[in-house]
Amino acid sequence: MGAVIDRISWPLTLLLVLLAGLAPFVPEPHVWEKLKMLAAGDLVRASDIFDLVLHGTPWLVLLAKTDPRSGHPKSLTDLRWMPAV
Repeated sequence: MGAVIDRISWPLTLLLVLLAGLAPFVPEPHVWEKLKMLAAGDLVRASDIFDLVLHGTPWLVLLAKTDPRSGHPKSLTDLRWMPAV
């Protein structure tokens, strides 16, 4: 599983978090709305569960890429992920 996560580039991960992970921006991101529904026990409709998975997946990928237990140098300060100029 770690090899799959490692093959996802940092720019793509950050783009997905910013766009899919936070969309729509107004009035509040879907992922935040669905997490509040989950905490309240109101996350019961299939469309709401799908929304949570859809908008939460980029965040899970970001967490997996920054996991210090993986042993891979994947930090944002490691500039090897940037394309050559």
